[in-house]
Amino acid sequence: MSIDPQSVTFGLDTFGDVTVDLAGEPVPAAQVIRDVVAQGELADAVGIDHFSVGEHHRPDFAISAPDMVLAGLASRTSRITLGTAVIVLSSDDPIRLYERFSTLDALSGGRAELTVGRGSFTESFPLFGFPLQDYETLFEEKLDLLSEVLTGEPVTWSGTTRAPLREQSVHPPMERRLPTWVAVGGSPASVVRAARHRLPLMLAIIGGAAERFAPYVDLFHQAGEKLGHGPLPVGVHSPGHLAADDRTARAQLAPHWIHNRNEIGRERGWGPSGIAEFEAEASHGALYVGGPETVAQKIARTITALGIDRFDLKYANGPMPHEQLMESIELYGTRVIPRVRELLAERPSLP
Repeated sequence: MSIDPQSVTFGLDTFGDVTVDLAGEPVPAAQVIRDVVAQGELADAVGIDHFSVGEHHRPDFAISAPDMVLAGLASRTSRITLGTAVIVLSSDDPIRLYERFSTLDALSGGRAELTVGRGSFTESFPLFGFPLQDYETLFEEKLDLLSEVLTGEPVTWSGTTRAPLREQSVHPPMERRLPTWVAVGGSPASVVRAARHRLPLMLAIIGGAAERFAPYVDLFHQAGEKLGHGPLPVGVHSPGHLAADDRTARAQLAPHWIHNRNEIGRERGWGPSGIAEFEAEASHGALYVGGPETVAQKIARTITALGIDRFDLKYANGPMPHEQLMESIELYGTRVIPRVRELLAERPSLP
C-alpha cells in the first residue's frame, strides 16, 4: 500500500485545558478560550491543515461549546479546517448539531468538519438529563440519525431516544456534505460501527505503541469492503509537545502531563503516575514529545506502520503555559510537517 506524502494531512487538537502562566499561576477559563483562538490563528498562519477543539463540562477544561470557539476562529483564519475533538454526540441533538455546523460551514467558507464520539468523560449526561444506563443506545441511535441528516435530504427516522421524524428538512442547507469522522478508542464494535455508517475513522491512540492499532485499521477497511463501499480515510489523534530540543520539550511537558494523568487517574481509580511512565510513553509509546526531528521521525513511523491518511497532534496536555503551546504549534507547522513529508517520500510503502 503506497502513501502519497502530499495527500496525508496534519492537524492540531486541544480540549482547552485550563492553563497556568509562566509563573505557575492559574489562568481564568475566559482567557484560556481567548488563548485557544490565538493558537488556532497561529496554526492557520503556519500551514497546518486542521484545528479541532474538544467538548468538556469540567473545571479543568475551558471549552464546553466548541462551535462557538470555532465560529470565532472562522472570522480570523482563512484556510484551516475547523473541527471538533470531539463532540459528545450521545448528549447532543443531531439535528441541532447539524444546524450549528452548517452555519459554521457557511461562516468559514466551507471549512467546518465534525468528529463525533461518546467522549472520555460522562459529566454531560447528568448535566443535560441523559441516563447513563442508556450510554450505548444513545450513541448508536444518534449516530444513525446524524448519518441520515448528513445526506442533506429530508429526514425520516425513528428510534427510542427521541420523537420520530417524517420528511423533516433541516436548515440552513449545506453547500456540500459536512465532513464527519467517528472517534474510537480501540473497540472493534466501534470500528465496525463507523464503517457501517460510511464515516471516516479517527483513532484516539493515547497510550502504548501506535503499531498495536494496526488490526483496527485492517478491520475498518475489511468491514467497509464487506459492506460494499470503497476505502475511507483513517486518522490518528495522539498527545505530544515540541520545543527546540528533546530535553527542553520533555522538561516542559513532564510536570503537566503527570499532573493531568493523576487528576484523571484519581477519579478513575488508577494508580499514581510519575516520571517513569512519562519517559516510557515518550520513548516507546503514544507521546510525541521532543525536538522537531524526533517528533517528525515518530509521526512518520506511525503513518507508515498504520497506513493512515491524517495525523492530529493533541498539543495541549495539562496546564502548560500558553507561550509554550504557541512555540509547539509553530514548530509543528514550520519544521515537523515538512520533515514528515520528506520522510514519507523516502519510505512511501507499508512494510
